[in-house]
Amino acid sequence: MYTEFYRLTADPFRLTPDERFYYDSEVHRRAMAYLRYGLEQAEGFIVITGDIGTGKTMLIRNLFRDIDEDKIMAAQLVTTRVRPEDMLRMVCASFGLVHDGMNKATMLHNLEVICRARNTQGKRILLLVDEAQNLPVGSIEELRLLANYQSEGRGLFQSFLLGQNRLRRTLQTANMAQMRQRIIASYHLEPLSREETRSYIEHRLGLAGWQQDPVLEEDVFEGVFEAAGGVPRLINTLCDRLLLFGCVEEKHNLNRADLDAVVEDMQQGVAAGEVANAERIEDGQFDSTCTEQHLRQRVGSLDVHGGEGVAREVQTEHRWPTEEAFSAAHFHERLVQLEAEVSRLNKLLRRERALVRKAILSQLDVLSDDELE
Repeated sequence: MYTEFYRLTADPFRLTPDERFYYDSEVHRRAMAYLRYGLEQAEGFIVITGDIGTGKTMLIRNLFRDIDEDKIMAAQLVTTRVRPEDMLRMVCASFGLVHDGMNKATMLHNLEVICRARNTQGKRILLLVDEAQNLPVGSIEELRLLANYQSEGRGLFQSFLLGQNRLRRTLQTANMAQMRQRIIASYHLEPLSREETRSYIEHRLGLAGWQQDPVLEEDVFEGVFEAAGGVPRLINTLCDRLLLFGCVEEKHNLNRADLDAVVEDMQQGVAAGEVANAERIEDGQFDSTCTEQHLRQRVGSLDVHGGEGVAREVQTEHRWPTEEAFSAAHFHERLVQLEAEVSRLNKLLRRERALVRKAILSQLDVLSDDELE
């Protein structure tokens, strides 16, 4: 819609990662350096972590452009909560191996066969695991065991793990000591700086054929940084909504007031439903202070998180759990439930945005017909 209004050649701020729009910020440049180092070493694990929306999936997409298919057979695995007994099936599926109805021993044998077969061709196997924070400890252990495949001292199977902050906590647990010894490099993605936020916006607009239409006032860049906190996905969400706003209002000059209107609209549209969901998720297990702090740490405030956050002021009445209930396992399960609910809400918001856009387009068509009459 707004791409035509502003004569753009592509959608510069779509949420789906597109490696054509990769922005080589300082943190992403360093993360890519670690990933490339892993390719050169041809062994061990590389771990990249970061908050929601900091560009981990984009790194994978960009890395695939660097991979020499004559030397590496690579596949991407986007995990949910994959149980250990299902992990091997998903790995087999990622590399096109038959796995239905097979036991663990058979699947391991088949994976070893393909590793050795590719080795004779001068290739090795690389698995890039996205959303790895959802993996239970047992599933990560299965990946570690696959790294044992070797030939003449050369590793045949290598994994890169990319995930949110919870992945770091999982890897620091006592039963992950052997796994930590296999990690040759790790890096944590931080948000973009104030200057990089502006450069990021202009970079993506430029790749979409932007000819200074719309004109973005100086305070717009500052406002986007303040609202999105330098998180690329949130910047995309804000800028996408801002351009849509400008298109609907037929504006070719966008300022801070326009951005503030978009921010307010997004907050009002998401807050009410998410407060109720946040209260339901906690289900009376924590008091209001603990709940608000926990929610902010896990998914951030609603400063335009585009469906990935919760309202800033969560007013609930909760009680502390009993001593028996307050265990590490119980708390971990609560975190998993919260992240799953946030992911569901994000998908719902995307669908709602699509419906709003369709409604706007439909209304514009009606107005055009009336004008013709």
